[in-house]
Amino acid sequence: MSKRVLVVDDEKLIVKGIRFSLEQDDMQVDCAYDGEEALELAQENHYDIILLDLMLPKMDGLEVCQQIRDFSNVPIVMLTAKGDDMDKILGLEYGADDYITKPFNILEVKARIKAIMRRAHQEGDSREKAKTIEVGELRLDCEGRRVFIAGKEINLTAKEFDVLELLIFNPNKVYSRENLLNIVWGYEYPGDVRTVDVHIRRLREKIEANPSEPKYVHTKWGVGYYFQG
Repeated sequence: MSKRVLVVDDEKLIVKGIRFSLEQDDMQVDCAYDGEEALELAQENHYDIILLDLMLPKMDGLEVCQQIRDFSNVPIVMLTAKGDDMDKILGLEYGADDYITKPFNILEVKARIKAIMRRAHQEGDSREKAKTIEVGELRLDCEGRRVFIAGKEINLTAKEFDVLELLIFNPNKVYSRENLLNIVWGYEYPGDVRTVDVHIRRLREKIEANPSEPKYVHTKWGVGYYFQG
């Protein structure tokens, strides 16, 4: 089944070149020329990867990236004409998976795309295969949906388990409260991000020896939550 790619850049010649090259490799390519159009396409379609320019009309690439992360974990590669490291770091902190600096070699772009899609596929496979995962004294039984600390079973609610499972399978990846709310509770959930805070607090009370100094579920201040064993 061919891979589907969204290419976002306001320079139509660049888009045309990338599109032509990717279609040579039997990829299906959609194009957008501003941030708002990119966000609409990302919401309406399933993509295997998104190439997203940093400088865009209507909504810049960082904002688009951040909003896409509220409803999707699709791999995102930032395209930037700037050599400024801060832009690269910002892109990665806003949820981008990688960046490519312009001017770029299209062969490098294709190699990077294939590597990222391969990695995303492998991560999905490993998650499918993993029935039990152990980190320190914590053991997660995915099939039985049970959690053990030092061999003792801990009773979690369904949503507490869902949050822990998501974080543990994506170690060191920081999820914003909005992102967790949309992934675990669903995009249509009427509640707000305080729901996430309450569940994280309860989860810590159950699995952490000292909830105020967590060993597993950590806070990145001003950003969100992440798992680290």
